[in-house]
Amino acid sequence: MTLIPSWWSCYTPKRIITIILCAFAVVISYADRLNMAIAIVYMAKEYNWNYITQGYVLSSFYIGYPTTQIIAGVLADKFGGRRILGIAAATWAFFTLLIPFSARVNIYCLILCRIGLGIGEGVTLPCISSIITKWFPPKERSRAISIIFVSIFIGLAIAMPISNILGSSQFGWESIFWVFAIITFIWTVIWYFYGKSYPRDYSGISKEELDWILESKSSSYSEDNFERYQSDSREYIHEIPWKLILSRREVWAILLGQFFNAWGFIILQNWLPIFFYEYFHVDINLLGFYTALPYFLYIIMGLTSGYISDYAIYQLKIRVLTVRRSVNLIGSIGISISLLLVTYLAKTSLQGLLLMTIGFTLYSFLIPSINISPMDIAPKYSGAILGLATTCGVVSSFFAVALTGWILEITGNDWSIVWNICSLFYIFEALFYVCLVGDEIIID
Repeated sequence: MTLIPSWWSCYTPKRIITIILCAFAVVISYADRLNMAIAIVYMAKEYNWNYITQGYVLSSFYIGYPTTQIIAGVLADKFGGRRILGIAAATWAFFTLLIPFSARVNIYCLILCRIGLGIGEGVTLPCISSIITKWFPPKERSRAISIIFVSIFIGLAIAMPISNILGSSQFGWESIFWVFAIITFIWTVIWYFYGKSYPRDYSGISKEELDWILESKSSSYSEDNFERYQSDSREYIHEIPWKLILSRREVWAILLGQFFNAWGFIILQNWLPIFFYEYFHVDINLLGFYTALPYFLYIIMGLTSGYISDYAIYQLKIRVLTVRRSVNLIGSIGISISLLLVTYLAKTSLQGLLLMTIGFTLYSFLIPSINISPMDIAPKYSGAILGLATTCGVVSSFFAVALTGWILEITGNDWSIVWNICSLFYIFEALFYVCLVGDEIIID
């Protein structure tokens, strides 16, 4: 095999396997989480749930989700993310399988099951962030991270129409959870055999590919550290410098950015099908397809935005800080304006779908900013920082999903309040991120 170093050098055989497996983990994670956004439409009709009850069911996931994120990031940075991610996937698959049975018992069992699902899925992004840091050098991480975070919307784009088809079939809404649980169990088996935390752990990796990975990463290490890395298979971290991490404004740019971004992000994920169904009176059998279209455009532009960012930094030599700020503003301002246009201008479902699709397309530019920043400022501790950041996002998410149900119930289905709040929070995200973000390694 001949590996020719190129600008898109991340496409080497074992890294292809690694990025595909990690991306697929994100796909099924978000599919298992957000198939409830479609299923709950059927469940609410069957059980006669009001908006507040729907909000409790949707938001209960975010009670369990933050409990494992920080510890998963720390353990992945210290020991590698392979085993942790595999166990977590088996856990959330088990709770996905239990959802139909728990719903038949009572609402409290269903909520407990959703909490368990959140505990399992909280591991995913921090572990994968840590794994990518080990497998991809700095100049390739924007593209790798873009693939991972675009996979969130691939999961949504797949989950929504498939859930719609299953929910409307003779097998009923229960089949939604059975199908996705089985898919997750299959991924877990494949990950057990082919998932690796570190390049040297891959017994089938060629010397040429391993040398290219190590040489590409060498600029991030001193000569002594690089030699140590070549002679060992892992980079052990004995202590996470939490005091230093929490004292830096660059870290707070990520934490606050995730907090405000998560508010709108989670509402769009959980309530968008219900919005189309209640506000525009879209046929229940078409909900999944209406929701999927904005996600497909997000996927295409999300991959492109990572490519553009790396090209601007490493080919056009534009400062990293300028690129991160620019794409963040495009994403946050773009989705904010689109939500306002949907609120005040859209009169038909097609107009709403068009404006929402444009918003999601611009929103994808947020990926190579807030999600890549932990690797810019502290690549060795990116899993821990991302775990901390996503925990901040989950706190916001829990209140966002529950409060949305409460707002809709007491205002008689007034969606303008929901989208106005989301737009405001996206503006706050841009403000804090742009003012505080950094682009140099501050924690090594």
